[in-house]
Amino acid sequence: MVQALGRNTPTVSTHFPWDKVDDVQGLKEKAAGLGVGFDAVNSNTFQDQPGQPLSYKYGSLTHADPAVRDQAVQHNIDCIEIGEALGAEALTVWIADGSNFAGQSDLTGALDRYLDSMARIYAALPRHWRVFIEHKLYEPAFYSTVVSDWGTSLLCAQTLGDKAQCLVDLGHHAPNVNIEQIVARLARFGKLGGFHFNDSKYGDDDLDAGSINPHQLFLVFNELVEAQRRDPEGFRPAYMLDQSHNVTDPIESLLNSAGAVAAAHARALVVDRDALTEHQRANDVIMGFNTLRRAYDTDVTPILAMARYELGGAIDPIAAYRASEWRVRKAQVRKPIAVGQAGIV
Repeated sequence: MVQALGRNTPTVSTHFPWDKVDDVQGLKEKAAGLGVGFDAVNSNTFQDQPGQPLSYKYGSLTHADPAVRDQAVQHNIDCIEIGEALGAEALTVWIADGSNFAGQSDLTGALDRYLDSMARIYAALPRHWRVFIEHKLYEPAFYSTVVSDWGTSLLCAQTLGDKAQCLVDLGHHAPNVNIEQIVARLARFGKLGGFHFNDSKYGDDDLDAGSINPHQLFLVFNELVEAQRRDPEGFRPAYMLDQSHNVTDPIESLLNSAGAVAAAHARALVVDRDALTEHQRANDVIMGFNTLRRAYDTDVTPILAMARYELGGAIDPIAAYRASEWRVRKAQVRKPIAVGQAGIV
C-alpha cells in the first residue's frame, strides 16, 4: 500500500525472525506481484526467541561463551540464506552487546570477539553481497556498547574487507552530533553502506522521518548528493525507514516519512552546487549558508505530487489511503497477532 500510493518505496527490508515465513519463494512471488522487491535483510540477536537454546542476555556476537557466539553467527548466516532466496543483496547487523558496569566486560576482548564473529559472517556472504555494520551509542547497554560510534564501525568495516560498510541510523548518536559530517566522512572513505531514516528528540526515539528536524534531514541529503556527484558509479547506499509507530496508523506514518525523505532529497538536488563551491572557496560564509537555505526553502510539494501521479501513485497519498478504507477492510480479514514479548533482552 505504501509503494502503491507513494511510489518511492519499491523494496522491503525484512527483519528475521520477525518476518520469517515457511514459504520464502511464495513470499517473493507475492511481493513481485505487488511490485515490491527486497533490500537488505536484518538479523536479530538482541532478543531471545522462543525455543532458543542459549540466551543473549550478556551478549551475542561478543559473548564470552563461544557456544553463544556460534549460535549468533549461525543466525546471521541463516538470514543471508533467506535473503538470497528473496533476492536481497545485503545483511544489516546491529547488536545490543555491551555492559552496564565497569569491570563487567573486557572492552578490548569484546571487540576482538566481535571482529572474529563478523569475519565468519563476512566469509558466508555471496560474492555480490555487502554487510552493513550498524552502530549505536547506548541502549540497552549504558556503560559501554561494543559498536558505539561511527569510528568503531568504520574501523571494523575496514578490518573486515571491501564488502563491509557502515550503516547510519539517524537516532543512534549522541544529542546534537553533526550527522551530516559523519555521512561525509564515511562516504569519503567508501564505507557508507546505508541509512535507517527516522527522527528523534532525545535518543533512539524512532519517530517519523523529518517530524522533528527536517532541516537536518536536508543537510544529510546535501552530503549524499555531493557523494553521488563525486562517485556516480560506486556510491549506492541502501535507504530504509526504521520507525516505531504506537500512536499512529503505521501506513500513514510510513507514507509521511517516505514523502519527507523524498522532499529532502529533492531540495538537495536543487542546491546550486557551482555557486556553493564558489562561495566556499571565497570564504563567503553568508552566501554559502544562503545557497543551502534557498534550496531548503524551495517548495517541492508540487513536483513530488506530479511525480507520484505520473508513476501511478496518489497526488495526496494520505487522503487516498483513508478514502480507500484499506485498514478497515484488512482488519476484518486479518486476525490480531498475540505478541509474547517486546523490547530488548
